[in-house]
Amino acid sequence: MADTDKNGWDAIIIGSGMGGMAAAAALSKLGHKVLLLEQYQTLGGLTHSFSMEGFSWDAGIHYLNCVAPEDRERHMLDWLSDTPIKFTSMGAVYDNLHIGDAPPLSLSRPFAAQERDLKDRFPDETKAIEAWIAALREGRQAAFTVTSTRAMPGIIGSAMKWWHGHAIDRWCKRTTQEVIDDITDNPDLAAAFAAQWFDHGGRPSKASFAMHALITGSYLESGAWYPVGGGAAFARHILPTITKAGGAVRANTRVETLVIENERVVGVRTAAGEEIRAGAVISDIGARETVNSLLPEGCGHQDWIEQIHALPHSVAHFSLFMGFEGDIEAAGATRSNHWIFPGGKVDVVWADAPDTPPEGMFVSFASLKDSAHDPGPSRKYAGEIVAWTDWSVVEKWAHLEPGARGADYQVFKEAVEETLFAQFETHFPDLAKLVVFRTLSTPLSTEAITGHHHGGFYGIDVTPERVLSDALQAKTPVPGLILAGQDVLSPGIPGALWGGIFAAASLDPKVWRELPG
Repeated sequence: MADTDKNGWDAIIIGSGMGGMAAAAALSKLGHKVLLLEQYQTLGGLTHSFSMEGFSWDAGIHYLNCVAPEDRERHMLDWLSDTPIKFTSMGAVYDNLHIGDAPPLSLSRPFAAQERDLKDRFPDETKAIEAWIAALREGRQAAFTVTSTRAMPGIIGSAMKWWHGHAIDRWCKRTTQEVIDDITDNPDLAAAFAAQWFDHGGRPSKASFAMHALITGSYLESGAWYPVGGGAAFARHILPTITKAGGAVRANTRVETLVIENERVVGVRTAAGEEIRAGAVISDIGARETVNSLLPEGCGHQDWIEQIHALPHSVAHFSLFMGFEGDIEAAGATRSNHWIFPGGKVDVVWADAPDTPPEGMFVSFASLKDSAHDPGPSRKYAGEIVAWTDWSVVEKWAHLEPGARGADYQVFKEAVEETLFAQFETHFPDLAKLVVFRTLSTPLSTEAITGHHHGGFYGIDVTPERVLSDALQAKTPVPGLILAGQDVLSPGIPGALWGGIFAAASLDPKVWRELPG
């Protein structure tokens, strides 16, 4: 157990997202006394849920991979949780693609089933489809190889990358689009291959194929799942592990800076002026946000800081949260998600919102995925539209407080909402009639809740440079500072979970010995 100081904390964890909770709970399981600090009013980061007008939505969860009963991540979550989190399977079909004027294409798991889905739609593209499925398998393995080096000493990680150099060159250094272009010149099939890219936030022309294979392939391996009770289940089940071990969890506590003495991080100072000391600090707020917001000026390590700054942020997004009343399944709602690309192109971002309709959006009905949902006598259900966009569309209001953005911002929001809903109505006319409540979240909301640079939903973009970066190790060059979360490994809940475990193990290697599976 690490030495404690006058505050009695072995470690301070900044940020209560999946990575922060995992790091804090893992250390707590080994007897460490930890303090978890969250700037937002609700704990859980992008796993948190919120309610309005009798409806509840998740801030960032739409479906999960890697939590099947046999998955190691599921065993890890059971170990971290005070009581196990329950998950409900979304069934064989988990995504539906609406590309151009073609009939919807339902995608199922496992690998063999999705291969059959694609061959049924594209019977003349058998070889290309088989090559794609093989690429997903190999690319996923290459991603495992590269990301595992984030928990290794530098010399061992470098040796691992050298040994697997051919696979890394083939799958990690090339973009999703480059791999697709080598497999097929059929634009409709190519669009189907790339359509689910927002699951990791990397546009096909920019994302490392290995990351695309890792995320999309994980659904094919383990299926798609949803936490019973919604995303808030993570905080509800994991946080008691921390407090029962003598730790503490605090919301509404923004860390203003790290406290560094003798070139080592020894604690934090909050925006309220409170100085809290600990043996180490783990940051779960993102790598870029850590160096921009927490490191005091003149602390050194400029080479590392510049490496972090050189990595681009992921895309931003709008979310239109909808409340329905009535029989939504009869009206067309499904447990499976819907990816909608009216123009037929999938590598698109709504950069001119709201002047034209979005070229791509994602529709999800969380209430149908949650086996614990009780619609009540009025049959209330929640749904969401997500449209990926660029920070530039909201940038002129970014320096203003929420209540001071003026009438033009409200007009902008209303126009975005109407445009999104009109697109939804085109595809789900009967469902649109059942909507009784709507509220819009913009990239400014993401920035306010997560602190992510330019409202990037997934933090750092999943480019080849990010996948191969040595700057995203859990253990940073700054003594006493450790990174957790999805920037360390990969986007999404499973990636953030592993990022938290990597962080905890960097502080106490006994984590690896105790980790189940």
